[in-house]
Amino acid sequence: MIENEENNNNSGQADQTNTQSGADKAVETPVENKPTTQTITSTESSNETAKKPVHNKPRNNNKPRTNNKPKPQSAQKTDSKNASGENKPNNKPKPKKPNNRRSNMRPKPGASREPNQWITDLKKAQLVNEKSHKDRLNPHYKLNLNTKAKVRITPLGGLGEIGGNMMVIETDKTAIVVDVGMNFPDDNMHGVDILIPNFDYLRSIKDKVAAIVITHGHEDHIGAMPYLFKEMQFPVYGTSLPLEMIGSKFDEHKMKEHRNYFNVIEKRIPYKIGDIEVEWMHVTHSIIDASSLAITTEAGTIIHTGDFKIDHTPIDGFPTDLHRFAHYGEKGILLLLSDSTNSHSPGFTRTEKTVGPTFDRLFENAKGRLIMSTFSSNVHRVYQAIERGIKYGRKICVIGRSMEKNLDLALRLGYVKIAQEHFIDAHEVNKYLDKEILIVTTGSQGEAMSALNRMAIQEHRHIKIKENDQIILSARAIPGNEGSVSAIINHLLKAGAKVAYQDFGDIHVSGHAAQEEQKLMLRLTKPKFFMPIHGEYNHALRHGKTGVDCGVLERNVHIMTDGEQIEVCPKYLKKIKTVKSGKTFIDNQLNHKIADDVVLDRQTMANEGVVMIVAQVSEDERQIVQRPRVTSFGLVADKQDKYFAKEIEDILVTFLENAKPGILKNNRVLEDEIRKVVRKHCIRKYKKYPMIVPTLFVQ
Repeated sequence: MIENEENNNNSGQADQTNTQSGADKAVETPVENKPTTQTITSTESSNETAKKPVHNKPRNNNKPRTNNKPKPQSAQKTDSKNASGENKPNNKPKPKKPNNRRSNMRPKPGASREPNQWITDLKKAQLVNEKSHKDRLNPHYKLNLNTKAKVRITPLGGLGEIGGNMMVIETDKTAIVVDVGMNFPDDNMHGVDILIPNFDYLRSIKDKVAAIVITHGHEDHIGAMPYLFKEMQFPVYGTSLPLEMIGSKFDEHKMKEHRNYFNVIEKRIPYKIGDIEVEWMHVTHSIIDASSLAITTEAGTIIHTGDFKIDHTPIDGFPTDLHRFAHYGEKGILLLLSDSTNSHSPGFTRTEKTVGPTFDRLFENAKGRLIMSTFSSNVHRVYQAIERGIKYGRKICVIGRSMEKNLDLALRLGYVKIAQEHFIDAHEVNKYLDKEILIVTTGSQGEAMSALNRMAIQEHRHIKIKENDQIILSARAIPGNEGSVSAIINHLLKAGAKVAYQDFGDIHVSGHAAQEEQKLMLRLTKPKFFMPIHGEYNHALRHGKTGVDCGVLERNVHIMTDGEQIEVCPKYLKKIKTVKSGKTFIDNQLNHKIADDVVLDRQTMANEGVVMIVAQVSEDERQIVQRPRVTSFGLVADKQDKYFAKEIEDILVTFLENAKPGILKNNRVLEDEIRKVVRKHCIRKYKKYPMIVPTLFVQ
């Protein structure tokens, strides 16, 4: 097409215009170009196929495809020929030669500027450039303001907290679920192993849900998948590692057949899901193969960053795909949903490679065994430790179920490559000298049942901590786990080991973007609306201020909470309703749900104590037939039990003497009244609200 335009450059004024138009189109094509949209069968459109030769042209297509000093239009007409092939004289007078003194004005994107259009007034040129800057930073004109389409966004977890990420994004016809994560319980949730989001809203729209899209394989993004699939099943889209991690969970829950719902995607390729188009874009994080999402609807494009940081020198050599974010930013972003976890951290998050030199120093100076503990999902951290172990002639022993599983998945899928000859089993450790051993294990968060904790308290079957052991805790305590981490460090030190933790600044780096990376994301995408996600309320609020600093209008920044449904279109963003959200308690030992009232009762018994009363009452005489049996736990000391029992007996006698007529005929009402009377006494005298369990037999 371009060659034909150049050959016909001398065919008259009309052809001159067509040539300019063709050049414009050739320039505009890369701006509008996007990768081939794929459905499940990954089909291509014929229009996009036709554009491929143009879109592969270099970006200097913005330059005019004429000489630096093109002929004036009249001169071009003189050289042209008529239809019969004879030269046609041109009697029109020649225009004045244009002034070749040009200012350095850049033409509008996708258009060239003729010589007689150059601006020679420097002040005017500066104003034009200033307007150009404002236009490129203003996303408003890039959106389709005439559309009536809207998108609803409903977070069901992950806001106002760390973990449990789950979000529903829906149009009028289609809904997709972004991640289905879990939380860990706090110390007051007795007998609870994990927390999962409340699925009530998902049940109400299950016929509309077309897919679950996964950003990465951390537990707070995929941990609740087995519990959702026990009730509802949907197609699942994601990259290889997170899907294999979900598949491993399905295997544990005896749900292998649900692997049939998996659809492995290719990054940088949009996939059509209902009337929504989703593209996975590579980002760096503390787990390999993490992604952000570009979600395109009729109303506009939404960028969901997932968890990310911008690491220019990652271990695998695959940095964050900034080009795709910039591509969508140039097209126009309706809404940015961005990770807020490290919004209070100034500067940049350090690259994962900064941990390597710290490992080198520790490995070089270690005289005994090296025991390194980190998050089991941080495969690149584990890989760096294993590389150093091999370098210094140590055999590698991996201990801990989750650590073994994740490393095995990474090796099997080809994310990391380590020869099997370097690994040994736990029972083989004692066959080697201490200086020949590296143990990679779980327990960096002080988990009571972790391998490292059992080693520290001398309860592990094969490994027990001893003097000259060098412990490396390559992780930061998650908020709420500080006490557990401190306790395990104390156990390790008492056992005679050396512990490298906070005294080494580069022993751990975060997987989340700090302020400067968040600013870069905002500047690349240039969204009209901005909603910070992933983190506590103070994290989101600080991230919102960063968004305002980066050009987002303050009225276009919204801090969401779980269960809050937001409607967004090019003209507005507003809250429309609140849906039921919250947490469901899971007993992981039995893999079943725990009712809310059970957890509340456990909290009451643990914090306030329990009083149990067994008594036999005569209905006719309105008296206690025998002395009641009173037992208390967690309220009074054992030596005060008899005194407390006498107090309760006196309360029962007084109550029965003054009870309303007929109350003894209804056992349930009688027990409720006894419960109230005894609780008032405990509150007044002991300042406690114990659980009261009365059992009365009326004769």
